[in-house]
Amino acid sequence: MYLVGLTGGIAAGKTSVAKRWVELGGHEIDADVLARRALEAGSPGLSQVVEAFGASVLDGNGELNRQKLAEVVFNSPEKRKDLEAIVHPIVRRLATQALATIPEGSIAIYTVPLLVEASVDLPFDFVVTVEAPVDKQIERMIKNRGMTAQEANARIAAQASAAERANRADVILSSNQSLGRLLDDAEALWQEIEQRAAAK
Repeated sequence: MYLVGLTGGIAAGKTSVAKRWVELGGHEIDADVLARRALEAGSPGLSQVVEAFGASVLDGNGELNRQKLAEVVFNSPEKRKDLEAIVHPIVRRLATQALATIPEGSIAIYTVPLLVEASVDLPFDFVVTVEAPVDKQIERMIKNRGMTAQEANARIAAQASAAERANRADVILSSNQSLGRLLDDAEALWQEIEQRAAAK
């Protein structure tokens, strides 16, 4: 198996790149999906979150109210670290389990927004970060996710900087262009990844 780490800033275009790579034959594992699974109703992870932040982060059905939790943690670096200390180890375990199911000889894509922040130490063969200017990220979060400018800025501030991600990456894909051009770049890079995987 050849393991590609795919990261990038929020609203930079990771999802679009990952989708195209899956269409081209990649096997994706999405850390955001694993993080949601880590905090499912009745899970040990959710119990730890309630213990740390109180029952106010639950909805009427005993499930996590993600908006409420976000309001708590994205305004407090200390509380965000407390949440990460709960979630990141669970996500890493789930990712390791998921990677074990990828067929031999395949290319696996681990899409992980917090690759730098969570010090993800999986055995990546290649790391790619998708980046966009901050003003584009904010514009997309307001337009596509219904966030306020203040909420968007808080999310960006909670992440590693573009420079920190670039230092960890082998290649930077710029999404400061049309979606079509980004996907063209992603497809060309996938061909390089396939060549690298074949030579491994």
